[in-house]
Amino acid sequence: MAAKGKTTTKAKTHKGARKRFKLTANGKVKMKRAGMRHNTGYKKKKRKNRLNQETYVFKGFEDEIRKAFPHG
Repeated sequence: MAAKGKTTTKAKTHKGARKRFKLTANGKVKMKRAGMRHNTGYKKKKRKNRLNQETYVFKGFEDEIRKAFPHG
């Protein structure tokens, strides 16, 4: 129990990261690829299918993103 008048702050998830990334059961970080919001008329179907798939975040960024998920 905390001393009177002293409270510890809760660790909070970063809301922007919560919307953009998912943590998998194995500890990897998934994200959606960029490039499907607009100007899709001239892009080939093969390219759009690839952009629609989720992918894993690059290893160098994983630790930085995990800091945004203190409970994950």
